[in-house]
Amino acid sequence: MPKLFSQSSRILGTGAFAALMFLSSAQAQDLDSSVEVEGGINQAAAKSQQRVTTLAQQTSDLLAEFRSVVRETESLKIYNDSLEAIVQDQRSEVVSINDQLEGLEATNRGVVPLMLEMIDMLGQIVERDMPFRLEERRERVLRLQDMMDQADVTTSEKYRRVMEAYQGELEYGRTTEAYSEALPSTGQTVEFLRVGRALLVYQTSDQETTGWFNPTTRQYEELPEKYRLEVKEGLAIARNEKAPNLVMLPVPGPEVAQ
Repeated sequence: MPKLFSQSSRILGTGAFAALMFLSSAQAQDLDSSVEVEGGINQAAAKSQQRVTTLAQQTSDLLAEFRSVVRETESLKIYNDSLEAIVQDQRSEVVSINDQLEGLEATNRGVVPLMLEMIDMLGQIVERDMPFRLEERRERVLRLQDMMDQADVTTSEKYRRVMEAYQGELEYGRTTEAYSEALPSTGQTVEFLRVGRALLVYQTSDQETTGWFNPTTRQYEELPEKYRLEVKEGLAIARNEKAPNLVMLPVPGPEVAQ
C-alpha cells in the first residue's frame, strides 16, 4: 500500500507539474500578448505625441505667419495712407501751379512789352550819354535785344539781365576809371579818364595832346597846356598809382533850359 500511494503520488505530482507548466505557459503567452499590446499602445502614443508636436509646431508657425501678415497689413495701411496724403498734396500743388501758370501768362503779356521798352530806352541813354566805352555798351544793348527773341531764356531771366544792364549803367555815375581806347576823331589810341558821367578827358601816351569830350558841342576838343599835368595825375590816381588828391579839371556847367 505504501508503494502504491507513493506511485500514485508521483503520478499526481507529475500531473500537477504538467498542469502547472501548462498554466505557466498560458500565463507567459498572456504576458507576451500584454507586452505586445502595451508596446503597440506605447508606439501609438508616441506617434500621437509626434503628431501633436507637429501640429503644435505648425500651429505656432501659422500663428507667427499670421502675426507677420497682420503687421505687414498694418504697415501697408499706414504707407497707403501716407501715399494718399502725398498724392492729395501733389494734386493741390498741380492745381496751384496751373493757377500760377495762368497768372504768369498774364504777367508775361505785361512784362515783355515793358522790357522791350526798357531796352530801347537803354539804347537811347547810351547814345545820348558821354561816349565812354561806347562799343562795349552798344554791344550790351544788342545782346539784350537778341535775348528777347530766344525761347530758351525764361521771362524772369530776361528781366534779370535787363535790370543788370541798368545797374551797370548806374554804377558808371558813381565810379572813376582810366582805360585805353581809340580816339574816334583821329583813331589814335589814347588814355581816357572818366569821372562819373560828368567828365571824360583823354591824353596821348607821350602827353603831347590833352583833350576832353565837350558835352555841349558833343565833340572831342583839345585842352590848354595847363591841364596836361592835372590829367596826368588824375589818370595815375584812377589807376591806383597815386593816393587820391585834388586835381583841377574842366567841368562843364549846368545847361540852362530854354
